[in-house]
Amino acid sequence: MKPQEFNSTDPIAWCPGCGNFGIREAVKLALSELGIAPWQTCFVSGIGQAPKLPHYITCNLFNGLHGRTLPVAIGAKLANPELVVIAEGGDGDGYAEGANHFLAALRRNADITYLVHDNQIYGLTKGQTSPTSEMGMVTRSTPWGVIMPAFNAPALAIALDAGFVARGFAGNVPHLAGLIQQAIRHPGFALVDILQPCVSFNKVNTAKWYRHRVYELGKDEPHDPTDRRRAFFKAREWGDRIPIGVLYRSERRPYDIARATHGTTPLAAREPDPAVITRLTERFR
Repeated sequence: MKPQEFNSTDPIAWCPGCGNFGIREAVKLALSELGIAPWQTCFVSGIGQAPKLPHYITCNLFNGLHGRTLPVAIGAKLANPELVVIAEGGDGDGYAEGANHFLAALRRNADITYLVHDNQIYGLTKGQTSPTSEMGMVTRSTPWGVIMPAFNAPALAIALDAGFVARGFAGNVPHLAGLIQQAIRHPGFALVDILQPCVSFNKVNTAKWYRHRVYELGKDEPHDPTDRRRAFFKAREWGDRIPIGVLYRSERRPYDIARATHGTTPLAAREPDPAVITRLTERFR
């Protein structure tokens, strides 16, 4: 398959220079190199600039409520295990409104991939502080600067022994595509926290700022992603140097295999009972 086969005709409403464009290209490249067809994928997203991404590629899509992406994605995977399910959202969508579901998803370890576009700001609502905004950052909602420490999702995921934890950068499409491929192939919950610039509302963490700081794990020195202590240390490394790559990987049994109903016919393959459908539709009259 070619990445172009995932192109959509919908007009793109992102700002010129937005990091979402690089993430979109990385997603298309990853799916095409894995040989996954559009009809084999199901994207689930919430509300925000990042959750618009599934609208701009050809795929199955469920666009739901703000912060409620993960339970829907897990439900889709349980109903149809043959689907490649990818949850998509931003740092606000996933780490603020959706933080409770994020914690539950880490524990459940369902076989889905979670791509978080982390631009450290609320973009859709025009520049308020997000959970990952750095201390001191001046935004429309914090004119005197952020007074709380930034939320570190990769570190939290490692602390809860998530199956797969990676950090990527929207400005390095080939590297990010490789991380997304590994996340999709991983049997269990896979988090890819993606650093990206917001050209309109985050004037601190720009593309140039990231390029001067990010470095690839394992390139100049060895990194063992099964070393949980070392992975936690790397996840908390931030400032002059920021590591990108696979931070942590563990071999926990996925939720959809361990669940009590394993072995029964998936919901997607069951014939619906007409009487049940009739009773259901009557409730909406």
